[in-house]
Amino acid sequence: MSTAAATLYVVATPIGNLADLSPRAQEVLRTVAAICAEDTRHTGQLLSHFGISKPLVALHDHNEEAMAQRVVARLQGGESLAVVSDAGTPLVSDPGFRLVRAARAAGIKVSPVPGACAAIAALSVAGLPSDRFLFEGFLPAKGAARRDRLQRLAGETATLVFYESSHRIEESLADMVAVFGAERPAVIARELTKLFETVLDGDLADLLAQVQADPNQRKGEFVVMVQGVGDDEAGKIAEGRRLYAKLNEHLPPSTAAKLAAELSGAPRKALYGQ
Repeated sequence: MSTAAATLYVVATPIGNLADLSPRAQEVLRTVAAICAEDTRHTGQLLSHFGISKPLVALHDHNEEAMAQRVVARLQGGESLAVVSDAGTPLVSDPGFRLVRAARAAGIKVSPVPGACAAIAALSVAGLPSDRFLFEGFLPAKGAARRDRLQRLAGETATLVFYESSHRIEESLADMVAVFGAERPAVIARELTKLFETVLDGDLADLLAQVQADPNQRKGEFVVMVQGVGDDEAGKIAEGRRLYAKLNEHLPPSTAAKLAAELSGAPRKALYGQ
């Protein structure tokens, strides 16, 4: 595919089940001049399954800034190209935004080829409110930074969506219990569209217990969804507890609770001793 009006196609690929690669996605991948891939070996295996043979260009977090202008130069020369990630929709917790930004700045047409996205697939089966949701991607790896991020989200009313890995799922759930409260409704979607797909629901304490009790529930790739606080009063309390936790690091508990209550509008009794 080489025309004066070249296009950069952002192509979603399967998150597990290879049958989820759409006919349009297959056609685009067959006809572009080359494919920018997060992991060329992984993408090569996907293409081989569909009998597609195309030059692959490595584009990942470590080289995207440098590669973006080279790819844009090819687009300006009339070559249409595609960008894919290892699984799902590119740019969603994956590389690609620098390339897309550079292409758009250069006046290149950027066109989506929609398909699988783990976050949206998980929301579709979670049974949690989905009219508003906040996608947070992966939480920080270190515990202190992770808890700080969660505390900033404690008063959020929208459903929260996180990605998590097998070696941190238990720690992250424990931190969510500590910050959001044991009774907050949540859903864990694991290995979506794959052979061992599971979707667990309950409150955060119950989900943590299930994951701790069953080693199989600590394997694979996870989407964790947590329901937001339910009303204005709950939101004030959640924000008050977040503020209290930070202030209590530097002030006596009674002073921290008083200030947190004044700033958040939450009842002081609901904060003190948390």
